[in-house]
Amino acid sequence: MTETSLLSAGRPSFAEIFAAHYPAMVRLAGLLGADDPEDIAQEAFARLHPRLARLRDETAALPYLRAIVCNLTRNRLRHLRLVRLRRSEPPPAQGGGEEAYLVAERHRDLLAAVDRLPRRQREALVLRYWLDLSEREIADAMGVSPGSVKSHTSRAIAALGRALQESSDD
Repeated sequence: MTETSLLSAGRPSFAEIFAAHYPAMVRLAGLLGADDPEDIAQEAFARLHPRLARLRDETAALPYLRAIVCNLTRNRLRHLRLVRLRRSEPPPAQGGGEEAYLVAERHRDLLAAVDRLPRRQREALVLRYWLDLSEREIADAMGVSPGSVKSHTSRAIAALGRALQESSDD
């Protein structure tokens, strides 16, 4: 069920929200660096459940979930100081060849560079370019102003450009 169809049918039930958005929340937590994205998503829904009836409107649930996922991921990474799982390995090349190797190497370099970004810059990039959220939605999820989102995104892109340039110079 899409977000639009949920909204047109009135206030969606918790089960409908869960079914529609659980995979996206797992993906968001994983992209933000959680070593346990399924647990983060489940915890976010557990926190949403008792508050769902108190939300002002039907459209508030999804931004609220995103904010919870961002906060939980941030808190777990800071609190646990776990070594992140190595998700930067590209999938094995299909058919081999030098071009496939170069693409895989570039992919590995990009993910490693994203991994080295400061937490807020990484969050802004993931929310913007992987989830395609607006600046306002990103600001709500991160708990910052839209101007801060622009600043974090701009700095992250510049840092990625420098990191990728350095890796291609090596």
